[in-house]
Amino acid sequence: RIMRPDDANIAGNVHGGTILKMIEEAGAIISTRHCNSQAGEPCVAALARVERTDFLSPMCIGEVANVSAEITYTSRHSVEVQVNVMSENILTGAKKVTNKATLWYVPLSLKNVNKVVEVPPIQYARKEQEDEGKKRYEEQKLDRLETKQRNGDVILPVINPEPHTVGYSQSSLIHLVGPSDCTLLGFVHGGVTMKLMDEVAGIVAARHCKTNIVTASVDAINFHEKIKKGCVITVSGRMTFTSNKSMEIEVFVDADPFVDEPRERYRAVSAFFTYVSLSKEGKPLPVPQLLTETEDEKRRFEEGKGRYLQTKAKRQAQMQQQQAAQQ
Repeated sequence: RIMRPDDANIAGNVHGGTILKMIEEAGAIISTRHCNSQAGEPCVAALARVERTDFLSPMCIGEVANVSAEITYTSRHSVEVQVNVMSENILTGAKKVTNKATLWYVPLSLKNVNKVVEVPPIQYARKEQEDEGKKRYEEQKLDRLETKQRNGDVILPVINPEPHTVGYSQSSLIHLVGPSDCTLLGFVHGGVTMKLMDEVAGIVAARHCKTNIVTASVDAINFHEKIKKGCVITVSGRMTFTSNKSMEIEVFVDADPFVDEPRERYRAVSAFFTYVSLSKEGKPLPVPQLLTETEDEKRRFEEGKGRYLQTKAKRQAQMQQQQAAQQ
């Protein structure tokens, strides 16, 4: 679809949350279609996880977004979908890849939303493809479990915080889940949640550096539990790490089911977003150093630094492999 002015962020490019929402919609369509391709219980695919995705190039208003999805692995109860996003300048015909993402879906029965139905297997061109997919499946399953175990944190308000501290930029957004946010099962679309998370992360980044900011990447987004229509969700974000040119922001979503539900608030989604600061001309700017005050903030800063260095090392290794292949 063509990108319109209401898709823009404050920098004038397409909002990162809009792109994430389009990615999820494509994944939901193809995985739901596949899971209903054989005779059996009707179901809808629910998003369980999004692997790390980099925003390779900004998409501009007026360009056409082409989103394509392919199923690359199926387990008994889950589907792996690879999604590519390409922008097209319809005036010049120029095309470029802006995003690549891997998503995992779980099919839920239309008759019983708590029942996970079986996934029809796909045919692999090579045995190696199935083995590689199984390895990815086991890795994401383990990571989701580890992430859920450390999800007890809450963000508390800070009185008169100093600039560039964690408390100064931390932000929250409260949203009542309505029918337009939900799937056929009455639970929130993963894309709607991701867009709200991106908005909060963007506010945190803008508060910290007081400049235009854009989404550079999103670490794995884990959907721990479903969010039902009628819930009030609180989307909270806080700065965890800064390098010279980037900011890591932890975002989590808590749900309060207060309509016909005796259940207490629970953690539904969590992720890390990375932002960069830009000048009015779109050039990268230095990021103010995050000032950590408590032991927990210092620990989270070191953990963020570890993720940053690990990602940087992977990127350098990929560049070296590409250069070697070209020689």
